[in-house]
Amino acid sequence: MPVYFDNNATTRLDPRVLEAMLPYLSGPYGNASSLHRYGRAARDVVETARAQIAAFIGAQPSEVIWTSGGTEANNLALKGVTDLATPSRVLYGITEHPAVMETAESLKSRGWGVEPIAVDHDGVILWDAFAAQLRCAPVKLVALMRANNETGVIQDLGDAKTLVHGAGAWLHVDAVQAAGKIPVDFSEMGCDLMSLSSHKIYGPKGIGALIVSNEVEITPLHHGGAQERGLRGGTENVAAIVGFGVAAELAGAELAARTAQTLALREKLESSLREISGIEIFGAASLRLPNTLQFALHGYDGEALLMQLDRKGIAVSSGSACASGNGEPSHVLLGMGISYETAKGAIRVSFGKDNTEAEVEQFLTALKAVAQSR
Repeated sequence: MPVYFDNNATTRLDPRVLEAMLPYLSGPYGNASSLHRYGRAARDVVETARAQIAAFIGAQPSEVIWTSGGTEANNLALKGVTDLATPSRVLYGITEHPAVMETAESLKSRGWGVEPIAVDHDGVILWDAFAAQLRCAPVKLVALMRANNETGVIQDLGDAKTLVHGAGAWLHVDAVQAAGKIPVDFSEMGCDLMSLSSHKIYGPKGIGALIVSNEVEITPLHHGGAQERGLRGGTENVAAIVGFGVAAELAGAELAARTAQTLALREKLESSLREISGIEIFGAASLRLPNTLQFALHGYDGEALLMQLDRKGIAVSSGSACASGNGEPSHVLLGMGISYETAKGAIRVSFGKDNTEAEVEQFLTALKAVAQSR
């Protein structure tokens, strides 16, 4: 049977989410900005979903701005804040997702100083060095991810808000991979902006959200209508928004069960991998997402190994799906000080709520067969 172990790239749409979406794909068709009864009905379910997202991550409904996904949310956060400010500095974690890294780097053309924040060999931010970096010169925005999409390494952001706000800057947190896998609380974390994406939590693709503190002012990327407080013009995708809201509600209610189930699978796989000669597990000494494990089989190119596993019916990835296909090793692993050759061999396994121990056994059998054929 085929095995899908690439849930950090995208998850299967939960049947319960699809069921909630179907009426808005085939039935009520009003524009949520229209004032007649059809429009009001659409507006009501959009606002219900907004409240569901807010409850999911400890924010206020008024702080939830719909986007097309995590990439747009990250772009809106970084560009939206800096468009209103006199250029100074923007700092971002060296292991950030390309949607943050590339957006930050693009700000150089607008006169901003853009600097990466270093991590150690296990992918954890070097907090003393970061604190010193903040003191060097004025900073407007700091972008840090809650959990890495490749290694699964979780950043303890407990002191981040104090450091960042003490430097007079805003804190943006990319929580796309963390939400639904570990507790994420916007208010408790003290961040000012946060990115989320539906298709990472068994919701539909093409919908996400940027959470923006009511104290933060940003400019829109998309101009047009007055939707989303004028911050994101365009007719709302009602069915997708409804699906995102239901997916978030289910993720919150089932967080403990999903965490326990995926962690058991990860621990089973990790224990078995340690018995295979030539395996290196990345971020092994760090706190990681319960569902994520990234490793290299020395002597193998990651993409070549991926294709061999694919021929055996097993879907994994060599890193971020958003950066695959360029032939280069993961910038995440290089930023952690992993050698170029080792990083080229990286494979990421990311479990979902529907994966089983039998599938882990199937994966191990296939991997061992490949390893023995060297």
